[in-house]
Amino acid sequence: MVVVGAGGHGLATAYYLAKNHGISNVALIEKGWLGGGNVGRNTTIIRSNYLLPGNEAFYEQSLKLWEGLEQDFNYNAMVSQRGVLNLYHSDAQRDAYARRGNAMRLHGADAELLDRNAVKAMAPFLNFDDARFPIQGGLLQRRGGTARHDAVAWGFARGASDRGVDIIENCEVVGLAIEDGRVVGLKTTRGDIKAKKVGLAVAGATSQLGAMAGLRLPIESHVLQAFVSEGLKPLVPGVITFGAGHFYVSQSDKGGLVFGGDIDGYNSYARRGNLPVVEDVCESGMALMPMIGRVRLLRSWGGLMDMSMDGSPIIDRTPVENLFLNCGWCYGGFKATPASGWCFAHLIATGQSHPNAAAYRLDRFASGAVIDEKGAGAQPNLH
Repeated sequence: MVVVGAGGHGLATAYYLAKNHGISNVALIEKGWLGGGNVGRNTTIIRSNYLLPGNEAFYEQSLKLWEGLEQDFNYNAMVSQRGVLNLYHSDAQRDAYARRGNAMRLHGADAELLDRNAVKAMAPFLNFDDARFPIQGGLLQRRGGTARHDAVAWGFARGASDRGVDIIENCEVVGLAIEDGRVVGLKTTRGDIKAKKVGLAVAGATSQLGAMAGLRLPIESHVLQAFVSEGLKPLVPGVITFGAGHFYVSQSDKGGLVFGGDIDGYNSYARRGNLPVVEDVCESGMALMPMIGRVRLLRSWGGLMDMSMDGSPIIDRTPVENLFLNCGWCYGGFKATPASGWCFAHLIATGQSHPNAAAYRLDRFASGAVIDEKGAGAQPNLH
């Protein structure tokens, strides 16, 4: 059995194949180095504040796995449940967040709808006085927070390796061997590998590998930038998102503000972004908390996002027998890492979708059963 992609989702898949299903005869192959892709290029947020049934159960499972992850694989992933606060700025947005919070609680997740005074008590540094978009309140999930992305990759890698999984770096897939509609192996830069089952967890390279199997997938690859400021004294208590623009911010343990916003809006396989998005993200940050205006940016980076057409992921079989697909994570791949690996391992091992990932079908774009959580897939004008 081969899993392609040693990022967070591929590593978690290999780990749970061995741990949950006793399948250790697994080769986990990676074209670069372990954890060198999106798992090391994200803003580290974990949460389960989703609305639709197809998503909420899955992400709540993921958050529960996060809560016990360090004990499970015996590695300090620095999971910090410091809370996620989504701000609202209008009556309509308040009503939408009330609906979302009620849906979360019906699925067993925690949610609190805060008014303006409660938000001000929690984050008095936000712009409450002369804001263009006045803060009226927020939806708080206290169990949300952050984790250390690199440590997550290392923890899953060590756990998988200890259970017999072979992790092969610098091994790029250049072709898939398919006979009579069934995948039988891969061609790589380090030689051919025979396999009875192949799972693809390659993020922004999904459409490229899918094309090797003759598949035209509902995926577009886009750059998503993120940023870190110079170190500051403790300031931001948790994760805060701006409801009047696409901006999210937290503070790392080293003191840097970690923040991001929209995708760059054009198709690309590059891991670098453009300046207009830098400007847009910083403008949103200034609108939310003008005090950061003199803070210096320390660095930025770009991740290669696999944007699905409805903004929700795909964990499913493909028309090619024994070829399995894990993709379409858009903005939210990191928070899904444990549940993604758990459900993808279940699918590969049993041939059946896990109940919490049953809605993530590949054919939903043909049937119309899309999971339109936000209405922001790959189309730039919807962001």
